[in-house]
Amino acid sequence: MDAGKPTAPAGSQTLSRGIRVLEVLADADRNLTIDEVAAALRVHRSVAYRLVRTLEEHTLVTRDAAGRLALGTGLAALAAGVARDLQQVALPELTEVANELGMTCLIAVLADNEEAVTLLSAAPRHTMTVVSYRPGHRHPITRGGPGKAILLAMPESAWPVDVPDALRAEIAESRARGYALSHDEVVPSLRSVAVPLTLPGQP
Repeated sequence: MDAGKPTAPAGSQTLSRGIRVLEVLADADRNLTIDEVAAALRVHRSVAYRLVRTLEEHTLVTRDAAGRLALGTGLAALAAGVARDLQQVALPELTEVANELGMTCLIAVLADNEEAVTLLSAAPRHTMTVVSYRPGHRHPITRGGPGKAILLAMPESAWPVDVPDALRAEIAESRARGYALSHDEVVPSLRSVAVPLTLPGQP
């Protein structure tokens, strides 16, 4: 090792990789193998295995009968502490709307100024087919109803620099009617309607 060359602290790299494992599993539309997680992180399989084993010990990752990986129940306890007041106030209203419309309803928040992250969701009680959105699910704010609704609430100067002209025109139309539309952008064949919400005390 070159003593004159600075290196990142090992602990911070390990933590970063562990968080990336959770993000990869949250973004996937199915349970993943260790090899798929290793490929997504661009690390050796043995490194991915050690990361997963640690996350399993904290119930943040679990395995199905085939040994594939999914997010674990421990994340629910962590998610419960995020925006606790907002969740307590919003969940009953969200559940009521989901049951009235017969559709899954969710609240997403902005993360890192470029992604929409699901904070909580509610599925209708009496519907055979239910779209499941897990807390922590994320996608770019340039795609999907929740992402576009977030763009509606943001000044254009704060948008990601790569927003295409077609999307800018679409957001202008959405702003005029007060809500955003999406079809087949995040979940295949899914249609969504989304509106921006302003929290009390925020401009």
